[in-house]
Amino acid sequence: MFQTFDSAGNPAVGRPRVALLRQWLAENGLDGFVVPRADEHQGEYVADRSARLKWLTGFSGSAGVAIILRDRAFIFVDGRYTLQVRGEVDLGIFSIESLVDNPPANWLKDNLGKGARLGFDPWLHTIGEVKALRASAEKTGAVLVPLETNPIDIIWKDQPEPPVAPIELHPIGFAGELAKDKLARLAAAIGKEGATHAVLTDPSSIAWAFNIRGGDVPHTPLALGFAVLAADGRHRLFMDSRKFSRQVAAYLTQLAEPHEPGEFEAAVVALAKSGAKIALDPVLAAYRLRMLVEDNGGEVIAAPDPARIPRATKNQAEINGSRAAHRRDGAAVAKLLCWLDRQKPGSLDEIAVVTRLEETRRQTGEETQMPLRDVSFDTISGAGPNGAIMHYRVSRATSRKLQAGELFLLDSGAQYQDGTTDITRTVPIGQPTEEMRERFTLVLKGMIGISTLRFPAGTRGSEIDAVARMALWKHGCDFAHGTGHGVGSYLAVHEGPQRIARTGTEKLLEGMMLSNEPGYYKEGSYGIRIENLILVTPAEQIDGGDIAMHGFETLTLAPIDVRLVRSDLLTRDELHWLDTYHARVLAEIGPMLDGETLAWLEKATAPLPHGAKI
Repeated sequence: MFQTFDSAGNPAVGRPRVALLRQWLAENGLDGFVVPRADEHQGEYVADRSARLKWLTGFSGSAGVAIILRDRAFIFVDGRYTLQVRGEVDLGIFSIESLVDNPPANWLKDNLGKGARLGFDPWLHTIGEVKALRASAEKTGAVLVPLETNPIDIIWKDQPEPPVAPIELHPIGFAGELAKDKLARLAAAIGKEGATHAVLTDPSSIAWAFNIRGGDVPHTPLALGFAVLAADGRHRLFMDSRKFSRQVAAYLTQLAEPHEPGEFEAAVVALAKSGAKIALDPVLAAYRLRMLVEDNGGEVIAAPDPARIPRATKNQAEINGSRAAHRRDGAAVAKLLCWLDRQKPGSLDEIAVVTRLEETRRQTGEETQMPLRDVSFDTISGAGPNGAIMHYRVSRATSRKLQAGELFLLDSGAQYQDGTTDITRTVPIGQPTEEMRERFTLVLKGMIGISTLRFPAGTRGSEIDAVARMALWKHGCDFAHGTGHGVGSYLAVHEGPQRIARTGTEKLLEGMMLSNEPGYYKEGSYGIRIENLILVTPAEQIDGGDIAMHGFETLTLAPIDVRLVRSDLLTRDELHWLDTYHARVLAEIGPMLDGETLAWLEKATAPLPHGAKI
């Protein structure tokens, strides 16, 4: 199994560990310390060695920050984790704050007094984050103190070693472009920014640029390290050589000069002393890098990671790979849903479904000679009230039975060498209530709205996010997460910079892949989410129109449960979309199924009665 079901977080760890940290702060003349859920690379997943926030607090979510003061402690989470955090941290120690409504940069103004000294690890905060924190602290007369050593690493006596998973080469048939050509493009982009060098801190960018994949963090095939790219083409790669086979070492040596991670800081310092102009992404690069450059006479050029947009705009090989991956994955999900339909209410728990789904994906991969490499994230398998916890992680302590009269939410994904998938389906266990059917249909209307949208070049995710919410808003409902995130190509399932959300400021470009996943959550009762992955298509003229318009191609292929659909709430166009989508699902994954599963799929994708709709 790629997924484990150990208890996600342990509230009991907080009290003794916070006490140790406070003792260290007092001994070192500090009034507080900031503990982000981040490593030096700012990725969604961190290696066990870097799971400092979880070790200190018990909180296991993918986004959060703790601030420990001498007499108070706070943990900041966003709307995805407001329920989860209450079960994972000691509320006798920690007060919960909103990472969105009152982020640390705002919070400091009201909670740090004049002269207070707040420590932070400059490797774990971006340049932009430190700028915001410092501006807030200065308004109250407090002082931010960058530390040479993270105190968590001092008090964490059994901290794991850094990971050294083997690196593998990503074949050109899946990558679609040679690494030397990618690196040449990036070198040219660095020069256009007026820089001599750029530091790649995001392992996804390094994996994409060098056509390599690794296994240093859960569920995303990344090799942790840094790269210093040069406008003149003399690139350097900083990775633990224990990850290299002879073949990999020979390959990488042709693209860049290899170095051990321990040489990285000295190399940046040497470049700075030589007068280099070094591009750092303020959103991604650690503040420590800015310190190293500026303190040694170099110049920081604030510029986006040069690989982010090229990586996000998929080429034809990556698009074709994703389509193939989604056909296989859709067949696996259909097998799971057919099996689930045959089980009696109360006979399964959440873990049993996760286990069966992974087995089904493995089997389907073996049958098609494209093995399942990993799940793309821990499966969200939420029955009844657990489905209302947006990023619920099932454990042996929390796993519920799938009971009659409840909804079951299953959000899962897979990593195949040709593509990354992410799909959510919500199904009724037994007879759903009319409220459940109404809310499901409102969510479906939002998903269809995004699926059928046409939009001009230059449109940003923030400008279309409301489309997914309109039907819910009309009924006084909403959901507390973005509508869609970017998706990588056998890389991170949550990829930036593209997203469909109120905060989605990046333009949506041809070839970008995103999720389309509106939802509705009734705390203590049930959750609903429907998710397909979508691809931004080329801008095309519309008959009679003036402007060429982009659209979305739906990549995900699995039936949407029509038992939860109230067709009277759908327009004729919405019903037509659903019927057309289901006909495509049957045509594309039906040939991969047989017997009972194929018969089930034919029934699950049958057209709905339309009636007299507008």
